[in-house]
This record gives sequence, C-alpha cells and structure tokens, in this order.
Amino acid sequence: MNIQETDTLWLEIALVSFVFALGNILLGHFEEKTPKVKRVSKFIVALCIVCLISYYFGRIAALVLLAVSFVPVFIIHLWWLPKKGINGWTAEPKENYYKLRGWKNDNFEGPL
Repeated sequence: MNIQETDTLWLEIALVSFVFALGNILLGHFEEKTPKVKRVSKFIVALCIVCLISYYFGRIAALVLLAVSFVPVFIIHLWWLPKKGINGWTAEPKENYYKLRGWKNDNFEGPL
C-alpha cells in the first residue's frame, strides 16, 4: 500500500463526523429532548449512507450528497421555523418550539 494513497473512506468518515460534531455544538439545543439512541442512530445511518455512496458511486457523489443534505437544514432553520414564529437559531420561544416538536416541558405548564 502506498503511503500517499487517498482512495479510502477515511475522508468521508472524518467529514461526516465533523459535520455532526459541529451540528451538535451549534444546533444541539434543537434536539435537547430527543432520545440519545435516536441521535446516535442518526449519525450511524448518515455515516453508512455516505460511505456506501462513496464506495459504490465515488467520492464526488458522496460529497455532493453531503453538500445537498444541508439544503433542508437551511430551509428549516432560515424559513420554516421563522414562519412558525420560532427563531431558527435559538429555538425561541421555547414553548412554541416544544409544542411544534410534540415535547412536554413542565416549565411551560400552568399550576396544577
């Protein structure tokens, strides 16, 4: 094996891992009540899809898929959430965001 060989899946693994790490740091507050197993499963499924696309169709196809996957994120955070009265960056007001996600938060419930 040539030490300069770059025809491996490590680039794809690193990119997907970086995107998920950055996403969790910057946008993790949007998933605060999502079960951890669901969040980890989402990462594993995305990683497998990107690696399979890269393996069968080439690195360019995998990178295009990764880039195109940002389109729904931008649409949701920049257009759809503000249309619903929720800040796309801070998920505020939390009461509206929790209601939209179907989450219950006792902080927003009235007295019993």
